[in-house]
Amino acid sequence: RGVSPEASPFVAMFSLAGLGAAAGAVNFVVLTAAASSANSGVYSTSRMLFGLSWADNAPHIFRRLTARSVPGISLIVTCVSLLTSIPLLYTSESIIDAFTTVTTVASVLFIFVWCVIVISYLRFLTLRPELHRASAFRLPGQRVAAWLCLVFFAFVIWTLTQAHDTRIAVFASPLWLVVLGVAWFVHSRRLARHQESQS
Repeated sequence: RGVSPEASPFVAMFSLAGLGAAAGAVNFVVLTAAASSANSGVYSTSRMLFGLSWADNAPHIFRRLTARSVPGISLIVTCVSLLTSIPLLYTSESIIDAFTTVTTVASVLFIFVWCVIVISYLRFLTLRPELHRASAFRLPGQRVAAWLCLVFFAFVIWTLTQAHDTRIAVFASPLWLVVLGVAWFVHSRRLARHQESQS
């Protein structure tokens, strides 16, 4: 019998071997790992919003702290953002489809962030070569390594476009950048007007 993509192959293997308790243990480990990852994301995202607000790169409402010095507004917004995945579970044909969509979008956005970092490094090499030479931590291979990273990222994106489920997520990922761009534009205009009114 073939392996079903809708079930964990490890759980299926233990179940077929008659080790039901081991299958349950695998599920428990997976669930706790997922919960730990989600908790880490909630913590880092809420603190990132808090830091961005103090750098005037996000609305100042995210600066508010609770009585226990927790960025409450940032935490609420982060949790609400997580809840947006619930409609995706109901609109997708299966849980694995929803999982594939979320992980693909996350992968594309992470690759975008790292592309920005690598491109910034290449600009640093061009504009401030003396600072790069004086640095104690230099990238081995320098330009060649940086360009190889960009080529590798392009290859990963290409592989994600080869399957129908991941291709849709790849093409939908730029929509998130558009949303962020619009939010940044609106925030920048409001911040500029606020600074003008105080001057």
